[in-house]
Amino acid sequence: MFLLNMLNNKLKMPPRENALPGRSDVQPTASHHFVNGTPIKEPFPQGMEVAMFGLGCFWGAERKFWELPGVYTTAAGYAAGHTPNPTYQEVCTGLTGHNEVVLVVFDPKKISFGDLVKTFFESHDPTQGMRQGNDVGTQYRSGIYVFNEEQRRIAMEAKVAYRLALAQAGRESGITTEITDAPPFYYAEEYHQQYLAKNPNGYCGLGGTGVACPMGTGVGAA
Repeated sequence: MFLLNMLNNKLKMPPRENALPGRSDVQPTASHHFVNGTPIKEPFPQGMEVAMFGLGCFWGAERKFWELPGVYTTAAGYAAGHTPNPTYQEVCTGLTGHNEVVLVVFDPKKISFGDLVKTFFESHDPTQGMRQGNDVGTQYRSGIYVFNEEQRRIAMEAKVAYRLALAQAGRESGITTEITDAPPFYYAEEYHQQYLAKNPNGYCGLGGTGVACPMGTGVGAA
């Protein structure tokens, strides 16, 4: 019964008043990207834009984005919860409300936000609610956290298009991806940054639906 209650708690967002208190001190992390050597914190070069996605375990999610041409840098972190400057152990309790997310810094002249959204939808199953495959908990939920209204428009249109594509493929489950204003981003600990480059045989945890994201006219324009 205890384990069942613990699992059920991890599938529910904790009320703010019940969340872990966190701390004012920023947690230490890496300064530069392990793969390409670029800084993972501001300031970024002029002209770069920022996106934020949650699509399951951030180890595999981050690799999906750093491999894309036009992406300047990426970082693993926590967002969309209540606890300031959380640790990984705290996030795993389900009592911070945070999602495991990837911060993506990209050059819009080389890759569009729509291209990133397409990668997002095709790299995980956005119909599973507070889980992704065997990874269960609020930290594994599907989310796009937008920095402006243009990003919101593109994300919403893609969500509709992908839902229709899933229905046409016989997948009637609704998409549970949350699309909200970008919340504060807290960098994960150094060992999480570019984890799969440091540990090539490490756990990825991502799966897809086998359905391509049909980015139609007007969707994906930068």
